[in-house]
Formats: sequence, C-alpha cells, structure tokens
Amino acid sequence: MKVNLEKACELLQGAQNILIFSHQSPDGDTLGSSFALKYALNGIGKKAAVVCHDSFPAKYGYFIDEAGNCPDFEPDLLVSVDVADESLLGKSMEAYRGRIDLAIDHHPSNSMFAAYTYLEDTSAATAEMIYLIIERMGIAFDKRIANCIYTGIVTDTGCFKFSNTSARTHIIAAKLIELDTDYEFINKLMFETKSLARIQMERMVLNNLEFYFDNRCAVIHYDTNMLQKTGVDESELDGLAAMTRQIEGVELGLLIKEKPGEGYKISVRTGAGIDASKLCSQFGGGGHARAAGCTINKDFESVKQDLLKASEPLFS
Repeated sequence: MKVNLEKACELLQGAQNILIFSHQSPDGDTLGSSFALKYALNGIGKKAAVVCHDSFPAKYGYFIDEAGNCPDFEPDLLVSVDVADESLLGKSMEAYRGRIDLAIDHHPSNSMFAAYTYLEDTSAATAEMIYLIIERMGIAFDKRIANCIYTGIVTDTGCFKFSNTSARTHIIAAKLIELDTDYEFINKLMFETKSLARIQMERMVLNNLEFYFDNRCAVIHYDTNMLQKTGVDESELDGLAAMTRQIEGVELGLLIKEKPGEGYKISVRTGAGIDASKLCSQFGGGGHARAAGCTINKDFESVKQDLLKASEPLFS
C-alpha cells in the first residue's frame, strides 16, 4: 500500500524497536538516509539499528556508528531505506523477504514489496524524504544527522549536477549547511579524493573502452582479475559508470561488472532522451531515468551482446 508522509511518520512513531535496512553494495544515499533515521529515532528514545548485506564502506566512517548496528532487540517495525526491490537487500537478508513493514524510497521502479511504501519518485534522493520525516516528527536536527542527510543528497545528485536536482534539493541543502554540516569535507571526500588503487582501476577500465552506434554508446567493464591486480575495494568505485557519460557525444554508457556466482551487474548512465530505467527493466532491473542497473547471469560476451541488442532501437 502506498502511503504519504504523515502515515510514514505515524508508523515510525508507533514503534519502539526499529530495524533499518540499507541495500546491498551500499552508497551514500542508502547509508546517509538509514543512519540519519537511526540517529533521529534514537534521539526520541527509540531503539534503532541499521543492517546491510555488505560491510559499510570505510569512507562513510565519519557518520557511521558501527557499535550501534548490532541490534540487541526484537524489532516491532522493519524499515527499508532507498531499496527499490527486496532482492536488493542481499542474500544474507533472505529471512526478511516479505516482512518489510515500511519502505521509504525515491525510485520510480519500486516494486511495492513492503506492506506500506512511502514513495516520492520526484525526490533527488531518499535523504530528502528522511529530512521531511524528521522535520514532520518534530525531532531536533544535530550535526551528525545533518552530515548523513547531506551525504545522501550530494551523492545522488552528483554534487547537484544531475537533472534530478530540484529547488527543494537546494533549499534542504541550505538548511543543512546552516546546521554546520561539514559540506566542504564531504564534497572533497566524495568527489575529489581517489586512492591510487582507484586511479589504477580507471586506467585499466579505460583501456577496454568500446564505442557503438556511431560513438553514441560507450561500454566499459571490469572483472575480479582487475580488482585483484589493483587491490581496489569495490566500495571505492562509486562514480565509475559516470565516466562514460563524460565523453562528448555519448548518450548511453554501460558499465559491466563481474559478480562471481551471479553473472554481471550492469550500471547504465544516460543523457536526455534515453531512459536508463526502461532499458534495465528488460533485464529485471530498474532505477531512474538517467541512472539505473540490472543483473544478467550469463558469460561476459553474451551479456554485452544482449545489452547492445536491447540498446540498438534507442538509436534508430
């Protein structure tokens, strides 16, 4: 059932022990949103913990409280944050399939898997929605909560560059800055800081860059061998898919990533006129108009050919 902001707040207010789920391969929005909600709920005397199939990336350590994420309670409310489909919770969360009480999300492709879904597909980030929830519940914002929400917004808007950025996005960001958010530190960490291993991976990925459809489609990929050679942690590879969209004339960028035992995960980035979510939906995935993803369990060449075949009509 789809619900509004008021009902979402009512559900949160009515619970005492809340377990919050981030999606697998966590990014800044799912983590920033989850921890902002956790800290806000803790602030009004509720027990809350954040769980995730994957470990939390080290770069988000400035707001993640690892000690507070091992629930010592029996939850009476299960909440997913920034999760479009319950399959994205990850295999280690299989026991919670079909049990999520409230989903808070901004993906148009949300599969409505939860009992209640608070969905705003016009929000630039789920973190915007978490801001509205905290404000509506009358919970005081502190610097830690502000840093969490700012991180979610800035990462999902590409530092306010993406087309999903709205006037409300800027207004909320301005209010967060007034709360003494570490915006300069966060922006530098998210967009201007790369490890040597990340740079080496970029070099290897660009060496396999391929163009199709009169150079309007760019394809890059990496596999486990490349990860081992560079020693890079996959959590450092946020934004790698966006490299394709930076190339002049490219309207569709495909990043194909090997996932041992699962086939390949595809990250799609597009320019105006091509809907990434519609492309990915052909393979059981989804996301946003300019950024989406899916998984195909085949060998690499078959995956690439399937994607190119599905993409060809977009350029006819």
